[in-house]
Amino acid sequence: MTSHRVLLVLFDGVQSLDVTGPLEVFAGAGAAAGRPGAYDVRTASPGGAAVRCSGGLRLLPDDDLAAVPSPHTLVVPGGSGTRDPDPALVRRIAELAAGAERVVSVCTGAFLLAEAGLLAGRRATTHWAYCDTLARRHPSTTVEPEPIFVRDGPVSTSAGVTAGIDLALALVEEDLGLATALTVARHLVVFLRRPGGQAQFSAPLAAQLARRDGLRDVQRWITEHPDADLSVPALAARAALSPRQFTRVFTAETGVTPGRYADRVRLETARRLLEETSDGIEQIARAAGYGTPEPMRRAFLRSVGVPPTGYRRRLRPAPAPVPGTVPGTD
Repeated sequence: MTSHRVLLVLFDGVQSLDVTGPLEVFAGAGAAAGRPGAYDVRTASPGGAAVRCSGGLRLLPDDDLAAVPSPHTLVVPGGSGTRDPDPALVRRIAELAAGAERVVSVCTGAFLLAEAGLLAGRRATTHWAYCDTLARRHPSTTVEPEPIFVRDGPVSTSAGVTAGIDLALALVEEDLGLATALTVARHLVVFLRRPGGQAQFSAPLAAQLARRDGLRDVQRWITEHPDADLSVPALAARAALSPRQFTRVFTAETGVTPGRYADRVRLETARRLLEETSDGIEQIARAAGYGTPEPMRRAFLRSVGVPPTGYRRRLRPAPAPVPGTVPGTD
């Protein structure tokens, strides 16, 4: 791999973590791989002026955005400054993207890519709170609200704030290998664990909390008993409602059907057990309410994009062999 130039775009109202998260990943990757020059990371702003982040922090860029050439990887962060962007900033992003090998947005930086015409006909994501707005403003873009990042050809978009770190780690893994990405993740004290298809938030957060006490009790009971009978008749009985009425009011108050909520809880339970325990696949399938491994495998392929075994391997890659030993003999 030749040195990749990474350019992070700065502007007033940028979210500082959207900048510093990916920056630290790329900056540390070269050293982790034993190749200090693997990435040349630069920042640039309109006029080369200092910018005020949304949280008040001032950042001094390396370059004037108008004077820099197109990089290998263009990173466009989000923040309050994306709400009503300067048209000149949008035009410059489009110009730089035209010559870049990869274009990346973090959080609401997706709005700048969309304004620049870079998401037309593509799949994309952004912070969950702004997915509906992005879809409404840019109907030619297929907005996916659940994944933490989406890669569509040379354009990659990520969800809120820390998802930019996940996406940057995925790019480092692509460039320099899993071992390097894992070393960077450990150095930053984050997990190299989240495939792009992992949901942005947990099942209870993804759904609204019901207003009625009885329905809230049912939500809590589902979360605590994923291996129980979660059919509509069984849940309706717990809420002291008819199945028809239960389905109607549960959906109205939480925004999802009872079946969809139960599916999310079971998937989240299985993911957590794969992440935090050494339990076998069959045991996890039973504990999460799938009964047998096959329904769980189908659920993972549908929602996460990898089977449970692949998901666990992603979380716990095989350790590198000790120098001087032959793998499998120690």
